[in-house]
Amino acid sequence: MTTAPPADAAKTAALLSPSPTSVPRPEAPAAPPVRPVPLAVSGLLAAALTAYVWSAHGAKPGVLLLLGLALGVALFHSRFGFTSAWRQLVAVGNGTGLRAHTLLLSTTATLFALLIGTKTGLFGSVPAPSAGPLGFGLLIGSFLFAVGMQLGGACASGTLFAVGSGQTSIVLTLGGFIGGATLAAWQFDLWKDLPSLEPVVMADHIGWFGSWAVTILVLAAIVLVSRRVQARRNPPPIGPVPSARGAAARVLRGSWPLAVGALALAVLGAGVLLVSGGAWGVTSAFSLWGAELVRALGGHPESWSWWQQPGNKEMLAGPVLADKTSLTDIGIMIGAAVAAALGGTWTLHRGVPWRTATAAVLGGVLMGIGARLAGGCNIGAYLAGIASGSLHGWVWGAFALLGTWAGLKLRPFFGLGNPKPGDGVC
Repeated sequence: MTTAPPADAAKTAALLSPSPTSVPRPEAPAAPPVRPVPLAVSGLLAAALTAYVWSAHGAKPGVLLLLGLALGVALFHSRFGFTSAWRQLVAVGNGTGLRAHTLLLSTTATLFALLIGTKTGLFGSVPAPSAGPLGFGLLIGSFLFAVGMQLGGACASGTLFAVGSGQTSIVLTLGGFIGGATLAAWQFDLWKDLPSLEPVVMADHIGWFGSWAVTILVLAAIVLVSRRVQARRNPPPIGPVPSARGAAARVLRGSWPLAVGALALAVLGAGVLLVSGGAWGVTSAFSLWGAELVRALGGHPESWSWWQQPGNKEMLAGPVLADKTSLTDIGIMIGAAVAAALGGTWTLHRGVPWRTATAAVLGGVLMGIGARLAGGCNIGAYLAGIASGSLHGWVWGAFALLGTWAGLKLRPFFGLGNPKPGDGVC
C-alpha cells in the first residue's frame, strides 16, 4: 500500500524543481582546444600589470586588480549577464537569468549587511552603503541604459568581459560607452539640477538586520513570480555554451552554472567593498578614461563641473592605475581573456555588419549617458544599491525593465533578433 506525499512536501518539491521550458535544454558542445597564444599574452599581461601596480601603488590597488582578474574569470565562465537575462524574461518569459540575479543580490546583500553593519574593512577602509537620490535623473538614466544594453549587446560588466574574450562588436560598444560617459560628464551642468529626493537607505530606519530581511523577502517574492510567469508562458530554454567534460576540467575550461557564477561574483564584489570601502562599480572609470583622452588631445576636463565635484576631482588628479574602478575594470577584461583562451573560445570577430556596428556604438553611448544620469549601471546602481538596502537600486531595476521592453522594439531596426516562443533556445 502506498500513500501520497504530504501536500507541503509536494509544494516544496515543485518549488525546488527546474522551471519548465518548451523543450529540454540541449547538451553543451565540447570546449575547443586551448588557445595558447592569447593565453600566453593575457597571462603575461596579468602578471606584469599586477607586479607593476603592487610595486608602484601598493598592496591595496594590487589586491583590487587581483579581484578584478577574478571577477573577469567568473563572469566569463558563468556567462553571467544582465542584458540577455532581461531580454529572455521580457521577450519569452524565461526567468532563469533573473533568478540568478536574485541569488547574486541576496548573497551580496547578506555579505554587505555583515561588513557594513560591523564596519569591517581592510587597509583602513570603512565599508559604506551605495545610496543614490530618487529623481528624474535616476528614472531617465536607468531607462536609457537598458535601451542601450539591448542595442549594444551587453551591460556594463558584460561589455568588459566580452571585450576581454575578443568580441569585436562589443569593442565598439565600449567605445560608445566611454564616449557617452564623457559627454554626460562634460554636460553635467545641463542635468545636475533635475528634481530629486534624498537617498533612502532602509538600514537608517530599520537597522541592518531589518534591511536585510526586507531585501530577502522581496527577492524571494520575485523568484516565485518569475517561476509562475515561466510556467504559464513555457519558453524555450537558454542556449548552452561550450564546456569541458569532467568536474576539474569544467572549473578551468568549461561553463559554470549560473548559481555558481552568482555566488562567486557576490563574494568577489564583497571583497571589493572590504578592501576599498566602496561597492564594486564599473562606469565611473569610463568617464575617467574619456577625460584622460580629452586631456591627451589638448583639452581641459579639469575645468568641467563634473570633475570639480568632491571625489571626482581627486579621481582625475590621481593616476589611472591607482583608481579603484579602473583597476577592477581592467582586471575584468584581462581575466576574461585568460578564461576565454583556456576555454578555447577567444577569438576576434571580423566583418561586423554595419547595422550591428551602428547599434553597438549607439547602445554604448546611451549606456554611458544613462549611467551618469542614474548614478550608476547594472552593477553600481542595481546590484550595489539593492544589496545596500537603498531604494534607488529597486527603482533602477524597475525602469531598466521598461527600457528593456523599449530596446527589444528597436532591435529589429538594426538587424538584431529577439527570442521567440517557437525557438529551440533563447
